[in-house]
Amino acid sequence: MTTVVERASLKHRLAEKGVDRVLWLLVPGAVFVVLLFVYPFLYGLQLSFQPKGGGSPFQNYVTFFSDDYLAETVWITLRLGLPAALFNVLASIPIAFRMRGRFRGKRALTTLLVVPITLGTVLTAEGLLAFFGPTGWFNRIWIALGADEPAKLTHNYWGVLFSLIITGFPFAFLLTLSYLSGIDPTLEQAAATLGASKRQRFRTITMPLLAPGLAVTFCLSFVLAFSVFPSAVMVGNPAGETHVMSIAAYETALRDNDFALGSAIAMLMALVMLVVIGVVLIWRTTLYRGATGGKG
Repeated sequence: MTTVVERASLKHRLAEKGVDRVLWLLVPGAVFVVLLFVYPFLYGLQLSFQPKGGGSPFQNYVTFFSDDYLAETVWITLRLGLPAALFNVLASIPIAFRMRGRFRGKRALTTLLVVPITLGTVLTAEGLLAFFGPTGWFNRIWIALGADEPAKLTHNYWGVLFSLIITGFPFAFLLTLSYLSGIDPTLEQAAATLGASKRQRFRTITMPLLAPGLAVTFCLSFVLAFSVFPSAVMVGNPAGETHVMSIAAYETALRDNDFALGSAIAMLMALVMLVVIGVVLIWRTTLYRGATGGKG
């Protein structure tokens, strides 16, 4: 009897602190995160401080920044990731704003916009090669219109950028649409009754409420674009203008058999992403942080 009372008392004390049986459901997820994310990250971090040839623990980082071919990958990856993420977020705003209402064919159009999610980066790259390649449909029409030579839209910077936009837009669109759906429409209706135009309502009500969500959408889109790998190989120039950090890490670790330097490049990738995300989230704190209807 005493044991039962003690257990009940312990359960009551834990419940007062917010600890109940429901929290045990978090255990599998926590174990999953530790095994697949935290442990590999910590292992890679400590490996990056163990240079293959010995010497200073920071030798791999010194090697990276002293090699122009490797150091340039930071700028190359940012040149791809930032414009792709920014374009996807900005392009998703007017489309999501229009899709928020009810109209005929809305489901079909929504399905069409998110289809690239099902294709993946490899099929998207193959499609770009078939359409924008030197002998693709676009260049056939381009030559037929009188062009002297095919437009170079693949195996370079533009091919990879197009691929990142196609594969990243559905995520930005769905996130932006969810934030817009969370904004209480009665706010705009009230402004309309006071004589505010559509542009004024969008500028003074919708955008201030939507901006914090757009900051998060940009961060997620940037992470997706910054980790580009397959498209940089298939529709880019992996040895030249699309020699991104992920390719550098892969080649260093598996081609040159220098896992320590490869880990250092991977850690620098994480650092650059965290810096960009940190800047965006700091900017986000200066925006409106009130209620937006439940989702924003």
